Amino acid sequence: MKKDTSNWSARTKAVHAGTRRSQYNEVSEAIFMTQGFVYETAESAEQRFIKLGEDEFIYARYGNPTVAMFEERCAALEGAEDAFACGSGMAAVNAALVSMLRAGDHVVSAKALFGSCLYILEEILGRYGVETTFVDGTDLEQWKAAIRPNTKAVFFESVSNPTLEVIDIKAVAEMAHAVGAKVVVDNVFATPVYSKAIELGVDVVVYSTTKHIDGQGRALGGVVLGTREFIRGTLEPYMKHTGAAMSPFTAWIMLKGLETLELRVKAQTATAEAIAKALEGHPKLERVIYPGLASHAQHDLCMAQMGAGGTMVGYEIKGGRDAAFRFMNALKICVISNNLGDAKTIITHPFTTTHQRLPQEQKDHLGITTGLIRMSAGLEDSQDLVNDVLQALEQA
Repeated sequence: MKKDTSNWSARTKAVHAGTRRSQYNEVSEAIFMTQGFVYETAESAEQRFIKLGEDEFIYARYGNPTVAMFEERCAALEGAEDAFACGSGMAAVNAALVSMLRAGDHVVSAKALFGSCLYILEEILGRYGVETTFVDGTDLEQWKAAIRPNTKAVFFESVSNPTLEVIDIKAVAEMAHAVGAKVVVDNVFATPVYSKAIELGVDVVVYSTTKHIDGQGRALGGVVLGTREFIRGTLEPYMKHTGAAMSPFTAWIMLKGLETLELRVKAQTATAEAIAKALEGHPKLERVIYPGLASHAQHDLCMAQMGAGGTMVGYEIKGGRDAAFRFMNALKICVISNNLGDAKTIITHPFTTTHQRLPQEQKDHLGITTGLIRMSAGLEDSQDLVNDVLQALEQA
């Protein structure tokens, strides 16, 4: 029997919400490693295909007890009515958008996006007759000018990757809702810990659970959150027939990640802030980008929307690519990878990796320079990390 978690704090929900126990009353969530389910009679099979009961399942592509626990826990944590777990973060982005759009629809999106998100908007949706208008996400006048009567959705990263721009969620949501458009937000940098997305007017929230929710570099995953009507009426049919479902084992890993999510993210945020403060004004850096610093262009907005600067730091090294590479190769603790939200501190050179395929004009517009470093703060000692970055800068 599931418990009412509505009055619990987020930290308690992250440990207990959605728990289903078998007849053995296990403490840790069970992994139901099965593709299908057995019916007592032919009549019960027929009935289940007509209408699923509250705790009934047909096929793992449609739903699974372990996956359902993860979905319900994510929904409780986010303050959403429902959720659907996917095989990866990009599967979640794709499903959230494609399931609601058709030929002739119009989307308005921020320009500052992860490359795969741009591919979905420009190539996949464009191929099937959906038009997308791109705007500077921080310029509300551009949003106002771009949104029109046939706009069906707006899409943006609440904190952009990799330059950490912060978008005014409430203002954009109000403009979108005025024409009946849905607001879809990739919220991965904000994390569920700092998210107020639904409260601010977002209709559909997307996470790559590969990042902070797993938090230890083990598995790919994604989740889409929203109203029950959207999740079960619009998204679920698309997911059932296209198959990007999360595996039960992955869901179990993600459930374990949720238990420590708040502890990890708050520790990582404190470390990110310490690193940003230590680097601000450093003579070998052109700039430091961290929404928690007063120098950040959207600092006040970030504090209002998230209450903290988050786990990510950007900084631009003088001397471009060669200096950036010397810096990266001199690090002793931080690891070079293209993931983020991990227990290990990770650095990335977006110009040559995650955003390599963007046209140069777009890189210039977004501020993705040859010297830009994206850092995801981990769980190591913050002073050890500051010392590591400072010694590497000496060799840049």
